[in-house]
Amino acid sequence: MSCYEVEKDSWDGACCGAELSACAAAMEKESGSFADGNPALTPSSSLQGAAQPDLQGYDVEFDPPLESKYECPICLMALRAAVQTPCGHRFCRGCIEKSIRDAGQKCPVDNEVLTEDQLFPDNFAKREILSLTVRCPNAGCGHKMELRNLEAHVEQCQFATLPCPMCQVSVWKNMLEEHQARECQRRTVSCPDCILTFLFEESEHHKQMCPLANVVCEYCSMELIRDQLASHCDTDCVKAPVACTFSFFGCQERMQRNDLAAHMQEFTQMHMRNMAEFLRSCSLLEAGSASGGAGPCEAAGPGSGPGSGSGPGPGATCACGPDLQHMRETVQHLEARLVRQDHQLRELSIHSETQATQLGDLRRQVRTLEDTVRELEAQQCQGVYVWRVEGFSTHLRSQESGQPVVIHSPGFYTGRPGYKLCLRLHLQTPSAPRCSNYISLFVHTMQGEFDSQLSWPFQGTIRLSILDQAEGQHHVEVMETKPDLLAFQRPTSQRNPKGFGYVTFMHLHSLQQGEFVRDDTLMVRCEVTSRFDCPRREGFHPRGSEASL
Repeated sequence: MSCYEVEKDSWDGACCGAELSACAAAMEKESGSFADGNPALTPSSSLQGAAQPDLQGYDVEFDPPLESKYECPICLMALRAAVQTPCGHRFCRGCIEKSIRDAGQKCPVDNEVLTEDQLFPDNFAKREILSLTVRCPNAGCGHKMELRNLEAHVEQCQFATLPCPMCQVSVWKNMLEEHQARECQRRTVSCPDCILTFLFEESEHHKQMCPLANVVCEYCSMELIRDQLASHCDTDCVKAPVACTFSFFGCQERMQRNDLAAHMQEFTQMHMRNMAEFLRSCSLLEAGSASGGAGPCEAAGPGSGPGSGSGPGPGATCACGPDLQHMRETVQHLEARLVRQDHQLRELSIHSETQATQLGDLRRQVRTLEDTVRELEAQQCQGVYVWRVEGFSTHLRSQESGQPVVIHSPGFYTGRPGYKLCLRLHLQTPSAPRCSNYISLFVHTMQGEFDSQLSWPFQGTIRLSILDQAEGQHHVEVMETKPDLLAFQRPTSQRNPKGFGYVTFMHLHSLQQGEFVRDDTLMVRCEVTSRFDCPRREGFHPRGSEASL
């Protein structure tokens, strides 16, 4: 290139730079600025045309992605305050000025000589970049807008985060007040009991120390305030452990306060012996002291000590201490009380035995009356009996754990006079072969009031149902009795051990298809017709008989 050409290019570049500078001044009004300190835009302070020193490009997410022609070759981000070099490369103003200062006066791309005076604003690129679509940098926000509108959106974005001034946890801007009022661990709260204020993070510690907080006595579970707990356990709690009143005399027993009276009454003789031994030892000590001339008891003549084998001589004066005399009187009073209590105990024992006998007779009468009532109720069934199996979920849990579940219903009559029958429900365990997870249902004959008036074996039709308690879609099976089976012979025990019915009456999974179990209760209905030649009901056909069990 000739000198003329170089000078011309330089002149054209200068003219172009002057024109672009004028355009830059016109574009100042339409460009916006980013909020300072926004973490998603770092480093960023504004969208103004004039760049701050060492300010890099826009670190935002463009949608669609940013074209390479708008990337700064130095910071690899979108051009901020784009400038162009005479050699035709674009840079962020802050990036290229820092590069010239640090790396020398040359273009970082082609190493052409470059000074800051040769840089001129590229307002066309700037305008294009500010028109590009970007995503909001706040997590959770899906808004898109032009880059020039990003600052205004960030200022009012509901997903913008700020550090809580008390706990420094980042929270959404619109949730900051609620966080400070309800969630911040360092918010100030007051105790509802003692009105003391403290930080929320100290709540557990305060609960353990608050003198007016409600606590529960560990012995009797009574609820009271903490200040009253010590006195309650020392004087009032009936279940607090206490020592025996005669612990001073050697009784080592400890019991609940409400058992102390019974202990005192039961071990009165032992307490009297302990007290007598204590008084005897005191008497011996005082007698020994008196023989040495230092005790309160003085004998008139020699040889009156406890080891001499004789009592005090004539005219001896005993100056026993008042405490010892008081203890002796207490022992005599307690011995008399012991005699009275023994007499009262004998009377109470006889009275208790009499009451126990009367109570046993009354219980037997009640059981007899209950059996009579149940028998009368069973005779009123007239062959139609509805059995309520309550607590069915407990039986299901036992079945799932592999435990056998066999339940018998109360007895009922087919009429008056009639046969007495009962039902047996068996929940088959998952390990049972060929019938796992099935409900088995059987009918047993029982000894009844009218057995001698009936013809045996029992013959008739039995209709078994598990009732749907919502839509009435009952599970029904009808079977005919078989006189040759032992299950229908006259029972020789209270309940015939042989039953007749269905091993696979209903699968347990079928219970979930309808409302067969309501309020944890399964309802089983049995309708018995004891005539052998009764007509069958339309719509029901006896299923193939299964082996009686």
